[in-house]
Amino acid sequence: MLTASRRLLRGTAARLARRRAGVAGGGDDVYGAGYYGDGRDPGDRGGLSGYERYDRDTSNADVAAYLLWRHFEIGRTLDVGCATGFVVEALRELAVDAEGVDVSRWAVEHPALGATGHIRYGNLLERLPFDDAEFDLVSAFETLEHLPPDAVPRALRELRRVTQAYVVATIPSFGRNEHGPGGWYQQKVREELLPRYWARGEGYDGPVPFDDIERDATGQPLEGHLTLASFRWWTARFAEAGFVRLGTVERAVHPHLARFGLTKYWNLYVFALPDAPVPDGPVRSEAELAERERLWRLDSRTPDPEDAERVREALATPGGGPLTGIGEIPAT
Repeated sequence: MLTASRRLLRGTAARLARRRAGVAGGGDDVYGAGYYGDGRDPGDRGGLSGYERYDRDTSNADVAAYLLWRHFEIGRTLDVGCATGFVVEALRELAVDAEGVDVSRWAVEHPALGATGHIRYGNLLERLPFDDAEFDLVSAFETLEHLPPDAVPRALRELRRVTQAYVVATIPSFGRNEHGPGGWYQQKVREELLPRYWARGEGYDGPVPFDDIERDATGQPLEGHLTLASFRWWTARFAEAGFVRLGTVERAVHPHLARFGLTKYWNLYVFALPDAPVPDGPVRSEAELAERERLWRLDSRTPDPEDAERVREALATPGGGPLTGIGEIPAT
């Protein structure tokens, strides 16, 4: 029999799953205005999930859009979990026909100026409001982990339905990564349980049981993350949905994640349908890339030497980067 506290946590998980996964009726009780920083003291989150402030800079939307534009020939894209649409806005500035969907009605009702008319409510666990194979590329930045594990296969099938070529995702992960730096348990597993999880070694794939997930100050899963699993686990789920992982592309992107200081925050995946061409290098000229970095001030970002070293070691090591312990990782 479930205790009252356990029932409360399970109820919270159900609300979080409905909210971020997009099941009708989820409401904005978790991912409403407060989650995006509205009405918060920007200097003190108070241990709560969400953002001190949410804007194009804090969301790293320019980096996300730049990397897609740098590495892929894309005409039409979809950003799933787009929030207020900063990635959509940035891509449209790059002459990409970008659209976005999110299950936060508050977010889609408060779009970034350049995304107005191009983001809408979308239900990933039912059917997105788009035709089959409508997009060259679908992105999902820090989104899929908000689904409960048993909903992931259905969501990935829907991503496959709407793309004709690629899916690029960042998903908090742990364990060995064949194509870049490994993942970690900090800010995923409850702090008091970390030694137990480190002792499991490289063979553990998860997902982490709900009761072991790190909590915020209200007792909710930190940042609304419900599926915390290894790189192997996520790769297998994508394979079941019909995708192949493009490790060569991930390896090409990782040095730039380090250059922009995001290696600690984004665990990268690049997938494609089996018949999609594999990008073999930047698709823009050096002059175009340099000009865009200047305009968006990406060239002024300070690289993290630790990030650069981890990327260098992982790319030079057969089998990629191992499970890591890299100190405290701030919540994303």
